[in-house]
Amino acid sequence: MEKQRLITPSYCCILAANFLLYFGFWLLVPVLPFYLSEIFHASNTTIGIVLSCYTVSSLCIRPFSGYLLDTFARKPLYLFAYFVFTLIFAGYIFAGALVMFIIYRIIHGISFGMVTVGGNTVVIDIMPSSRRGEGLGYYGLANNLAMSVGPMFGLFLHSAGTSYIAIFSYGLGSCILGFIAASLVKTPYKPPVKREPISLDRFILLKGLPAGLSLLLLSIPYGMTTNYVAMYARQIGITAETGFFFTLMAVGMAISRMFSGRLVDKGKITQVINAGLYLVCLCYFALTACGWLIEWNYAFTTSLFFSVALLLGIGFGTMFPAYNTLFVNLAPNNQRATATSTYLTSWDVGLGIGMLLGGYIAEIASFRDAYLFGAILTIVSMTYFHLKAGPHFQRNKLR
Repeated sequence: MEKQRLITPSYCCILAANFLLYFGFWLLVPVLPFYLSEIFHASNTTIGIVLSCYTVSSLCIRPFSGYLLDTFARKPLYLFAYFVFTLIFAGYIFAGALVMFIIYRIIHGISFGMVTVGGNTVVIDIMPSSRRGEGLGYYGLANNLAMSVGPMFGLFLHSAGTSYIAIFSYGLGSCILGFIAASLVKTPYKPPVKREPISLDRFILLKGLPAGLSLLLLSIPYGMTTNYVAMYARQIGITAETGFFFTLMAVGMAISRMFSGRLVDKGKITQVINAGLYLVCLCYFALTACGWLIEWNYAFTTSLFFSVALLLGIGFGTMFPAYNTLFVNLAPNNQRATATSTYLTSWDVGLGIGMLLGGYIAEIASFRDAYLFGAILTIVSMTYFHLKAGPHFQRNKLR
């Protein structure tokens, strides 16, 4: 029975480290478009390009980080990446030119790609396999809590006239505390492994590509949402505090964790993903409709806008542990990090595309049209998962 314990000191430390990492990350997400616009006078297209540098660099390192984490001791690599990620917040404080900011942003993305794969793999190592879905659900909940308070806190500071240097300092302080928590995690001994010849499947879980494509299509509108929803609200005339959008989205994710992880542990992985896809698809069409409905009734549209946030959180929160477990269940134990890397790479590719497309479509048309395009992509993702990715998983799963 002792081996089945989920809540251990190391598990609590990794949850704290994950929360503080993502708090620093989410603190900046909704503020950076304003920072780039106000300080460097960047256009929407330029903002999209600059923001996507982070994601592109992150996804470039993902496959290599999976290979390294499967081959060498995981905790030292995880801590090194966490340290670099933390250090870059100090770099932002002294970045006086757009080019320098872009360089720091690229390095930040590389370290983020490594530290998130490392964290996801370490938490799988220290939890019992019989409670993996539940454990990953709580691990993801730490992200959601950070997503709840981080953007709201960042937007509150920005609205209050706090300097960007101070905002960056808050992110730095959060990650310093997170690094301390991460250093306290005790990982099981990992014996040296025989290094297999370099091949594509050591960097990418080939059996996970169908699910990866479905996830990629889904993350494009998500990237538009996290980076541009505050600017979208301003564009269509919603004057309410948009930081609450992220709070409600995180509350929805927290609600979903109460049941999604347990359903995943019972083997209902594809059913959970399908349910989440239906809800997310509906939400993005409703979010798009806000751009038209605002002219009819402001109060109704504002209520719909924030209701969408809550339901989006439930939809994505339902799917995250299911998708993560799906990739892990397609891989042998010695490729856990590769599976996690493929899962996160698929997500990051979509996020990067979403940042670029969101800024570009808003430049030539509007954010409303960008979200309409994202809503269409959710239909494509849902159809593809139902017809291809889901059946492929059922045929190839190892556990």
